[in-house]
Amino acid sequence: MDERYRFESLGGRHLRLRAAFSCGEDALDRYLRERARREMEQRVAAVRVLYDSEEDRLAGYYTLSAIAVERTDLPHEITHRVAKYRVYPATLIGRLAVDQRYQGERLGGRLLLHALDRALATSRDVASVAVITDAKGEEAQSFYEHYGFQRLPTEPYGRRLFLPMGTVERLFTGR
Repeated sequence: MDERYRFESLGGRHLRLRAAFSCGEDALDRYLRERARREMEQRVAAVRVLYDSEEDRLAGYYTLSAIAVERTDLPHEITHRVAKYRVYPATLIGRLAVDQRYQGERLGGRLLLHALDRALATSRDVASVAVITDAKGEEAQSFYEHYGFQRLPTEPYGRRLFLPMGTVERLFTGR
């Protein structure tokens, strides 16, 4: 990534920049302004921002959290090769948003790849069988599916998606 953009943990220096962030989805904008910092302090979510140093602006953000997934919610292709537990640990991408001024510049893909890389690195210390996300709509679902996410078989509306951690690892190692 060029030097213009930097991934950073949401912190005090970003306080004034949060108010100007607008992705076009009110709930995602409000989360960044009103809840993200508190959730980081409470260790409910890890919030990473994509900082544009040229414009002194937040171009996007994402959140990562731990989540437990029921064995029956995962496809057989994942569960048949692992120890038989009722629930499995996974990593949740709870939110991912790009400011409207940057939409169309492929920053959503950069945010997602960075989130996947962090999820993979963390899974080496704290186990995780997959990355899970809840797509907020058809456009978001299409975005995640473009990167290989699949619908969980138990989801009647197909909005909860997953990517096995083995697939994430192959994405970065080329194996």
